[in-house]
Amino acid sequence: MRAIVILFAMLLSACSTQQGRYQMADDQAPERLPEQVHTDDAQPRYEPYSLAGNKDYTLNGQRYEILREPRGYQEAGIASWYGQKFHGHKTSNGEVYDMYSMSAAHKTLPLPSYVEVTNQNNGKKAIVRVNDRGPFHNERLIDLSYAAAKKLGVLQTGTAPVALRLISPEKPAQDEWHSARHHAYYVQLLALSDGLKASQSAEQLAKAHGLPTHIARRDQVYRVRFGPFYDRGQAQQAMQVAKQHQLPGAFIVTEALVNDDTSVTSAKTNNQ
Repeated sequence: MRAIVILFAMLLSACSTQQGRYQMADDQAPERLPEQVHTDDAQPRYEPYSLAGNKDYTLNGQRYEILREPRGYQEAGIASWYGQKFHGHKTSNGEVYDMYSMSAAHKTLPLPSYVEVTNQNNGKKAIVRVNDRGPFHNERLIDLSYAAAKKLGVLQTGTAPVALRLISPEKPAQDEWHSARHHAYYVQLLALSDGLKASQSAEQLAKAHGLPTHIARRDQVYRVRFGPFYDRGQAQQAMQVAKQHQLPGAFIVTEALVNDDTSVTSAKTNNQ
């Protein structure tokens, strides 16, 4: 009987935590306004849908089905925004919410998606990247990041009537794939405190599986990873390879492509 009571309490706690993820109570604006660079439109580009956040789900008794054929999607409704409370926390597709990015949350669009938002009160437009779920409050259609709300003039009113139009970039040809990419994908395998052991592990994994390996160093931790990959499908295949070979904790990491090698201690590829 005691075990049943404990299990019931755990279920209640989990339910409360899940619902709390979407509660807007106690949310607030940051102390500083976004700078001009933060309000530049998101740049639409082809991206495979995320591994996380794209399954049908039920929340607060309501069933939500992800749009399978979203091309041509347009809808009008009420926009709200979310800020400080969620800043730095994971979004539904596993990224980190940055209230100064041009992003948004939507209940059923695939993640990620690019949407043009028009504030019907003032005619202002913005392009946002949808990477989160919500809003689950008062039949609202979209939750804008703080920066997007600033650009659209929604901060002052809190909510506004908007029109949404989905932007669907075409997948680039294979020989254009790398240059068209702004992100790379890695499959994290191990996290070690010893750089030598990390290098040895990377070499062994590259030889054993015929996949490129990479080591990223942050805060004296060496992360051994497969990659980089520029197609998420390739990263998913590499993750399956890892899980089939006694690395059940392997997971995909998405990183922006930047000219900054300070975090990388070494990179190794398979012998070809």
